Amino acid sequence: MFFINGTAYAGKSTLVKRLAQKYSGIACEENYHDSLISGLDSSQFPCLTYARDLQDWHDFVRRTPDEYEAWVKGVSQECEVLELQILKNLDTKGKLVFVDTNISIETLHEISDYSHVLIMLADPDISVNRFFERPDREKQFLYRLLMEEPDPERALENFRQCLKRINSPAVHDRFLYSGFRVILRDDSRSIEETIALAERVFGLHK
Repeated sequence: MFFINGTAYAGKSTLVKRLAQKYSGIACEENYHDSLISGLDSSQFPCLTYARDLQDWHDFVRRTPDEYEAWVKGVSQECEVLELQILKNLDTKGKLVFVDTNISIETLHEISDYSHVLIMLADPDISVNRFFERPDREKQFLYRLLMEEPDPERALENFRQCLKRINSPAVHDRFLYSGFRVILRDDSRSIEETIALAERVFGLHK
């Protein structure tokens, strides 16, 4: 198994898909643990089931940066439990497995090794300033909620502060100095060049 972790907008999802295609492997893509969420006990997984009984989705975007940061950290911890469960029981059929993962750096040091983990990083500001540029339904839904608030500009600025908190330079540096090899986002580099860099990290050749 080859694990790719890091920050948003660094290219993790694309790389996992392309490597799995190239090596006829298995891609555990972003949020692959979602298949288990409907059966979770909310008392054991309160963050992942946060929205299950949400009466007003506006409450989701009204949270303070402290509340949002605590929730995101909780989600990551709960995701790790599910990911480890899925990967332990995964029938690989002898294929290479490429994982877009939430598993923490500390746990990756325990379960994997230097040549099977890659960290991909983007500038922290990208994750904040370009959050709503992606066309995925979830982000556009959140944007509509913010625009429906009594003071949309204030609501949007609060949400930006939430994003800044979870995409801070400190978070970036924890990944950067994790002890694993790192690929930094470079818009002048092609996806083929990024794949080649990842192959060198993983010791893959084809």
